[in-house]
Amino acid sequence: MVQTTKIGLISLLSLFLVGLISCENDLDAIERISFDAHSPDETTKNLKMIYADEGYARVEIFAALAETYRGKEEITKIKDSLKVHFFNEKGEIVSKLTALYGEINNTKGTLMVRDSVRLYNYEKKQTLETEALFWNQKDSTIYSKSSVKVRSPKGTLFGEGIRTKQDFSKYELIKPVGKFQLENELEFK
Repeated sequence: MVQTTKIGLISLLSLFLVGLISCENDLDAIERISFDAHSPDETTKNLKMIYADEGYARVEIFAALAETYRGKEEITKIKDSLKVHFFNEKGEIVSKLTALYGEINNTKGTLMVRDSVRLYNYEKKQTLETEALFWNQKDSTIYSKSSVKVRSPKGTLFGEGIRTKQDFSKYELIKPVGKFQLENELEFK
């Protein structure tokens, strides 16, 4: 009986040692299994991002879901719609930008939005509609090379591209078409 227990104990100990020796962690294999190069470095739900200048909010970005990727450039992808408020010097919201998709390039200070893009100016009650546009943080400009539609109480204009400041108070249509009512003929000259 003692010899059977001894043989069983030696067999169990041998099995344990063989198992222990064969348990080697190959870090490359673990990394291949647990790391996906296409996965975001950070995922944020209910994102609220504020860009400030001299202590005052200038731009406020809201998103239900944002994924940040850090590589050569830091890119935040917003896949489930976004809303952007642009503020004036008094801290008042002057325009609002909405879209279904966006990419913030934190390295360059730019925002690209696409799919059902709308930019609205509250004071002038005018709306820009397009499929894609870009915002540049450095000079507060917005531009698009896509087809655009600008609706206001004065009429509707169409064009291929637009340039404007983020408040959307004044704009330049590239290749404009459409009808527009002028208040004063001298404004046109």
